[in-house]
Amino acid sequence: MTSKEVVVVPYSNNWASVFEDLSAIFSKYLKDYIIGIEHVGSTAIPGLSAKPIIDLDIIIQDKSNFKEIIRILKKLGYNYLGEMGIIGREAFERISDLSPNDGSGKQWLRHNLYVCTEDSMGLKNHIRFRDYLRSHPALVNEYGTLKMELAKKYPFDIDGYINGKTDFIISILAKNGFDNEILKSIKQQNSTDL
Repeated sequence: MTSKEVVVVPYSNNWASVFEDLSAIFSKYLKDYIIGIEHVGSTAIPGLSAKPIIDLDIIIQDKSNFKEIIRILKKLGYNYLGEMGIIGREAFERISDLSPNDGSGKQWLRHNLYVCTEDSMGLKNHIRFRDYLRSHPALVNEYGTLKMELAKKYPFDIDGYINGKTDFIISILAKNGFDNEILKSIKQQNSTDL
């Protein structure tokens, strides 16, 4: 399997455990600067088939200590990528499979790491989508089936896979009070987050 291959697998209970382990490390090193850490994306929704990549949103009140957060995450093995088109959501990439390098030598499951201000639309998008699906099991099955079909249809085309999910994602967000302007913006910005 290459990193460019789109692979969707059945839900694993291990994903929640990996999130908890990662969250404990980030909480330890960033405790003075953050107000929370959320498990978001498909791996955060019990029963949902997903790409086996954990999505974490580290929540900050504002950006007053953001340079220090970047410095700490760099020491843990992450490069800062910037907002990448989504205001209030700062992306970080792992330098290696050992990131976060907490001295344990552990190889971690792939994960996407974001730092979000508490009022950011990116964070609200992630939380509302996750929480809505967690409370609607029939939609979890529908979305999981869609993701599996798209992975088969676009095994080496991440853009095709993402585009195939967008209407479903927008339909869920529309049920969660996002107005048309915001939905239009989210549709344009949609990436592998969900």
